Amino acid sequence: MSCDVAAAALYLAFAAPSMDDATLRQPHVLVAAKAGANPLSREPLFADIVRRARALRGTVDQLRQADHPDAARQLSEPVKALSALDLKAHLDLAARGTDGDLKCILKGISQDLPLKLARLGQADDAAARRSALEEMSYLLRDNVEVITAPPRPAA
Repeated sequence: MSCDVAAAALYLAFAAPSMDDATLRQPHVLVAAKAGANPLSREPLFADIVRRARALRGTVDQLRQADHPDAARQLSEPVKALSALDLKAHLDLAARGTDGDLKCILKGISQDLPLKLARLGQADDAAARRSALEEMSYLLRDNVEVITAPPRPAA
């Protein structure tokens, strides 16, 4: 599957309604998620991506709560760093000869993060900034979920 097709499939999959945060806090959901977590999520590079994406999502969600006209400036360095790590993970998987969707999805996320940041920088009012921050929050959630999701057998 080409990277573009995989990225489009991921976008559609994550655009669908999913479990909300309250559901995810239920103990049985957390245990199930940890038990079947992707082994890659424990490797240092991928664990760092998950840690950074979660922390950045928290920051993005805080910025979304109150209007911060300089949000793009505040997020610039961490977004660029995470984007670079996502690309590094893509290249790592490619070097391993992995032909899975994760490789392509990570490349897509590495390309989308700077685009979301640029959109935030171009937002000229509070509503546009909230919208851009919301999109970035979704992308950061996806960044965590694609790495931590249990691997699925090939169809």
